[in-house]
Amino acid sequence: MRFLSLLPCCSSNDINTIHSDDPAGSSKPVAKGPEEAKKLAAGKSEPYAPARSVALFETYADPDTPDVIGPEGLEKLCSDSNIPMEGALPLLFSWQLEAQEMGKFTKDEWIKWTAARKISTLSQIYQALADLDDLLIDGKPPLKRPSNVKKNDEPYDRTAYWAYADDTKDAFRRLYMFCFTLVKPPQSRNIDMETATAFWTVLLAPKSPLMKDVLEFVGGRGESYKAANKDLWTMMLEFCETMSPNLDGYEADGAWPTLLDDFVASKKGGAETKVDEVA
Repeated sequence: MRFLSLLPCCSSNDINTIHSDDPAGSSKPVAKGPEEAKKLAAGKSEPYAPARSVALFETYADPDTPDVIGPEGLEKLCSDSNIPMEGALPLLFSWQLEAQEMGKFTKDEWIKWTAARKISTLSQIYQALADLDDLLIDGKPPLKRPSNVKKNDEPYDRTAYWAYADDTKDAFRRLYMFCFTLVKPPQSRNIDMETATAFWTVLLAPKSPLMKDVLEFVGGRGESYKAANKDLWTMMLEFCETMSPNLDGYEADGAWPTLLDDFVASKKGGAETKVDEVA
């Protein structure tokens, strides 16, 4: 899956294009892996300046729509910020800005987020998103809280980060449900199954071995499952959070979506339901 048609956040390709921290720079791109990108971004922050934040937005805004960063500008922004196109960072970026439209940031969304986080440079953007990726996607321990004396030495305002760290399960659920709303077409109640599985690959597979089995199951059944509604989306998270790898405790009459009933039946050697509809 590509994040829109431009940002391949769910691609299996692990080579990322890294540009200089200067948004107007013309340095030659260099292929870097995610870990090296993190090292490059570390320690490059500058004090927050509202005017610099606005100027940064304007650097990537659409020429014809100056109050919006569109898909092309967003792709360039991610590249210049050392944000890998693979993985969850583009989704975390949209979530943090509370973006109302896939692949677009408005000036109001930008100013609200950068002011709250005290962010006005590319390296600060990367650091804020990388911190959340480590905490919510990779499940790494929270960063060590600084003393009051050293708080001003942080690369950005981590007040929200500490709140997420206090309840990572709730924070991840908020991210996860945001993604359904973000990707769902405005006039639809569902998202197509190809998109759903791509997002599950990024959001749930790193956290749940069962999700990897579910993805293999869905992928092996062609177009049997055409779309995911909000119920399936929500229950998939609950399934991954509560079910053990051996599926002990799964009750077929427990109001689970058909797709999950079929998956469990296939794992336990039972009969699957024949469906050709929204799962």
